[in-house]
Amino acid sequence: MKNLWNLEEASKFKGDLATRVYSSRVLGADPELVLHGGGNTSVKSVEKDFFGNDIDVLHIKGSGWDLGTIEEAGFAPVKMDVLLNLAKCSELTDTEMVREQRAGMLNPYSPSPSVEAILHAILPFKYVDHTHANAIVALTNNPDGEARVQEVFGKRVIVVPYVMPGFILAKTVAEIIEGQDWTGIEGMILMNHGIFTFHDDAKASYDLMIKLVAEAEDYLLAKAGDYKATAEPSLDHLKIARIRKAVSVAKGAAQVGLLDSSNAAVGFANLANAEEISTQGPLTPDHSIRTKRIPVFIDGDATQAIEKYKADYIEYFESCQEGETILDQAPKFAIIPQHGVMSFGNTEKDAKIVADIAKHTYDTIQLAEATGGWKALSAKDIFDVEYWELEQAKLKGAKPAGMGLQGKVALVTGSCAGIGFACAESLKEQGAVVYGADLSPDIVEAMDKIGANGRQLNLTDEAELSKLILEIIETHGGLDVVVSNVGIFTAGQYLEDLEQSNWDKAMAVNLTSHQILLRHVIPYLKEGIDSSIIMIGSRNVGAPGPGAASYSCSKAALTQLARVAALELAPEGVRVNVVHPDAVFDTKLWTQENLERSAARYNMTVQEYKTKNLLKTEIKSKDIGNAVALLSTAVFGKTTGAQFPVDGGNDRII
Repeated sequence: MKNLWNLEEASKFKGDLATRVYSSRVLGADPELVLHGGGNTSVKSVEKDFFGNDIDVLHIKGSGWDLGTIEEAGFAPVKMDVLLNLAKCSELTDTEMVREQRAGMLNPYSPSPSVEAILHAILPFKYVDHTHANAIVALTNNPDGEARVQEVFGKRVIVVPYVMPGFILAKTVAEIIEGQDWTGIEGMILMNHGIFTFHDDAKASYDLMIKLVAEAEDYLLAKAGDYKATAEPSLDHLKIARIRKAVSVAKGAAQVGLLDSSNAAVGFANLANAEEISTQGPLTPDHSIRTKRIPVFIDGDATQAIEKYKADYIEYFESCQEGETILDQAPKFAIIPQHGVMSFGNTEKDAKIVADIAKHTYDTIQLAEATGGWKALSAKDIFDVEYWELEQAKLKGAKPAGMGLQGKVALVTGSCAGIGFACAESLKEQGAVVYGADLSPDIVEAMDKIGANGRQLNLTDEAELSKLILEIIETHGGLDVVVSNVGIFTAGQYLEDLEQSNWDKAMAVNLTSHQILLRHVIPYLKEGIDSSIIMIGSRNVGAPGPGAASYSCSKAALTQLARVAALELAPEGVRVNVVHPDAVFDTKLWTQENLERSAARYNMTVQEYKTKNLLKTEIKSKDIGNAVALLSTAVFGKTTGAQFPVDGGNDRII
């Protein structure tokens, strides 16, 4: 455990609250202490109210803020007299506690105070720090946890038996510390929960946190030795896709699946007792709000394993519930021998949070197992937090990212610019995880601009294409949408002058590369969520022009390929449709000079040429992108084998 306090950096933060911001950030910078909104910190100070009166205030971390990035606005200022009076109540419901804490805030526009605000208030120190340090959890989540705490810390810490967080915990601590002589006390250990340190100096409180956690680490590591199992992964990519699909079906919504196939994750998953130790419970009850009580262990058929998980979850709910409404029964992460640990979320961000917690969970479980055994809290204790109305409110208030494609994974070929880029951008805007592939080395930068994944790739190189598909499955669990857009417009030549290389190149890029792509993606699309393939055709399919044989014929053949694919894949639930753009001039192919030359052939101005369709409207790349994204959603969930013109109306087609 490294002390991250930087005296020079800390000196830039002036005043009680600013100093609290800095010390909170250094705590939040270490994932061994806190993860994704975990832990809380506070500072007691004197503030002036609207009328200029001095008011004793507790600034405590507000709900929804993360210690690693918190700002002054992230702290809720609550009047100390309100909190101390609440501490005197014999009973207080969660709703009453939240209401009264908010009513006692100096600034009603601040975030809601932490549920531990009353506990922070009764501790007689200016600065209070609370973390869920992995080493402390490994020390306490043990059949002899209290004895181990005494062995490491002796009388230097106050030990609090596990009770429900919030008001009940505050009352328990109040009883324990009544009349407490604080001489020599360095912290407070909450069994199966975490650790508090406190001091009238911010750095001193932080130093105590690092010191105590480091002592726990040293004690455990001295006993554990080389405790981390490692193994090389042996991946079955179709199994990975099937697992993600089964979880998505159980959830009722597409889930992003992040696979941790590191040697450490695979080593844990391959342990002989991996199922036993991984399904006891989470590191702390707080984690259950993100991960549920336990993961699913999959060492065979994914669907059967997840069906059993659902049945077990319902049994767990029924045995613990007291009138609550059951949540969805889908697991949040999976332990998979030979593969590692796979985490799931509605969005990539959600899945990453679960993945971080899962990693710290399997590391800490192994540490505890190597030093005397791992023992989680009872199912009922975990249930009380998982279904705690205050914790549920955090997730209910979260807004979904994107719209119709949230949780889906998409691949767009030829996406560095123009129509392909617009398709990738629109899919991303709708909530999909997007991969863009293009021959241009600029593809990585182009995709970075929209938060997508860019890969330079020659789509006619089958080996490289296969690598990309496997990468997508390994990194995000599956594939649901493929936009086959790559294409070229070869130089116009009449048939009698048509060079064979012109014809061959058009067929290779505009037809054969798409056929190769289909062969590699179809097995995974069959395991996708409402999977969809969209081919980018051309108005030339229905209305070819002279001198464009290679382009027109290759696009016509591509359309026929899509129709065959629609027939073959419909029984698998995979939809295949074609979009036919026309006169899309906002691409790199169309310079101002090209536009002026083409417009002159029709005796038109450039603007007239751009809008020479029945609706007299300009067709832009983004129009094609939006159409493609919409076709990928459930709006067109019952449409396959169709051809959609996006051309403003063409009299030759009509």
